[in-house]
Amino acid sequence: MTHDDRSVQVPGASLRVVIDAPDDLDEASGSAAAPPITLLASALVSLEAWDDVTPFLVAAGYRVVRYDYRGFGASATDPVEFSNRDDLRAVLDALGIERTAVVGNSYGAMIALDTVLESPERFVAMAWVGGGIGGFDGGDSEEELALYRTYEEAEEAGDIETMADVDVRIWVDGVGQRSDRVPDAIREAVRRMDRPHVDPKRVLGTPIPLEPRANERLASLAIPTLVVIGELDTQGTRAAAARLATTATQARLVSWPDVAHMIGMEQPERLAGALIDFLAPLPRWR
Repeated sequence: MTHDDRSVQVPGASLRVVIDAPDDLDEASGSAAAPPITLLASALVSLEAWDDVTPFLVAAGYRVVRYDYRGFGASATDPVEFSNRDDLRAVLDALGIERTAVVGNSYGAMIALDTVLESPERFVAMAWVGGGIGGFDGGDSEEELALYRTYEEAEEAGDIETMADVDVRIWVDGVGQRSDRVPDAIREAVRRMDRPHVDPKRVLGTPIPLEPRANERLASLAIPTLVVIGELDTQGTRAAAARLATTATQARLVSWPDVAHMIGMEQPERLAGALIDFLAPLPRWR
């Protein structure tokens, strides 16, 4: 597997971009022999969250592109307004990618969906993994609301450790689940990546939302779409999965009873297998 770690400059920011590809490509076929898949992570984590998924996709013959959003992971930004859709397109343009399959988890799924709706010509398929839908509110359980209030109190106090701990309890363990349900290594990896993101001194910029919002445009989604949801995820995320799967014309729902929100970290081989099966029937792209 070849590995390329570089920076892509966008207005007001520098984005860390990582590309992994099969190492047996010949010069004549090049990238055409390895269709690109772009992976977009949750806002809790950096592109490293896809570390265990990527080798399976590369072994299946795909070129895997990952990047840190501005203000997240190793990407820095000025305090400016910006479009996440523009940033995603800029990464693809910098790599010479005309069309890609896109896989987004959580916040990354929202960015993927928004960008597909705004620029459908750039995408061959989308996998929405435990994400959200702009403009859609699926509601919260009382137990979830209590944890959200704890987070808000910690945020007001600037208590980074408590914010990261609540994030792990909600999004890694699953609300109401045992703290030992997920291996400690995964819980600590998320906590480590999340701490800088919840630091009140972190410069994130101001994202410009898609208008009209995605929830009003789902019926226009016209590419093959795989909706993956863990049944231990939050009430709102599960409702968003159902909304997308029943509204988008080419969407298919996969629901797993034993996982929560961070599916790619919790069950990377299982998710990679589902993605490979989903993409296999499509004509090759580049």
